[in-house]
Amino acid sequence: MRVFSGNANRPLAEKIAAYVGHPLGEVMISRFPDGEVFVKYIENLRGKDVFIIQPTCYPPNENLMELLIMMDAARRASAARITAVMPFFGYARQDRKDQPRVPITAKLVANLLVAAGANRLLAMDLHSQQIQGFFDIPVDHLFASPVIMKYLQEKNYPKLVIVAPDTGGLKMAHGYAGTLHAGLAIVAKQRKSATDIETLNMVGDVDGCHAVLVDDLTSTAGTLCAAAKLCKAHGAKSITAAVTHAMLTDDGLERLRKSPIEELVTTDTVPRKAWDGVNIKVLSVADLLGEAILRIHNDQSVTSLFRI
Repeated sequence: MRVFSGNANRPLAEKIAAYVGHPLGEVMISRFPDGEVFVKYIENLRGKDVFIIQPTCYPPNENLMELLIMMDAARRASAARITAVMPFFGYARQDRKDQPRVPITAKLVANLLVAAGANRLLAMDLHSQQIQGFFDIPVDHLFASPVIMKYLQEKNYPKLVIVAPDTGGLKMAHGYAGTLHAGLAIVAKQRKSATDIETLNMVGDVDGCHAVLVDDLTSTAGTLCAAAKLCKAHGAKSITAAVTHAMLTDDGLERLRKSPIEELVTTDTVPRKAWDGVNIKVLSVADLLGEAILRIHNDQSVTSLFRI
């Protein structure tokens, strides 16, 4: 086994490498004067089982190209198998044609990864489950819910209600509610634009309850904050948000500061930035990803990693 990391989230890669018991491999990643990426592996990869850890978070184009070039270099160095480990799979929001003359970027990225030499993909909380079907190679899709649920269980909230901030998150919210023996509510919304949300109605009862909003991703926090305001208006005692990937922009941070959300629980799938003025709890998924890497390397099942 050889484990390598790009520049997207080096701290997470180091934690994963420590868990699997293999130090990160030596690879030189630099830029030509015009900005093109140059990659050179320092060690021999011939016949090795190679894992390349690289979420395609901000800046997505740089990190995606870095991953593609790293895989191409490993393939040309005669690696036996190349697994792309993507804690965050970028360009996943565009997973269907919902209007005329638009791309399906999730499928495009899948094609690029395979063309670059990926034999397998290990990802966490894809934006939609059907993205797995865009690949003709094996995909191991992990969930951060075991890590987040453990934290929520330790909080021991009385009268807990799990809230889906939109109908797309209903399946995730239903899973949380069933495991935590909590109530379930859904916020119906209508999106005005990529940044503005118009919330319509709530299905379910949050009056006097501790509401936990769950989602896979937030960047501008428009959906979360609109749902949180609606929960507050319906009598929620406290409001917590739990998302796997916190790709927070400056506008998103400003919304969170003004929102009734008391705590945002997230993971280290993407690197943490300066999040001043917002109560954010970051949980590590390094052990979960590390265990999956070990099981893939040893041709063992990863199903038990879904159990809570």
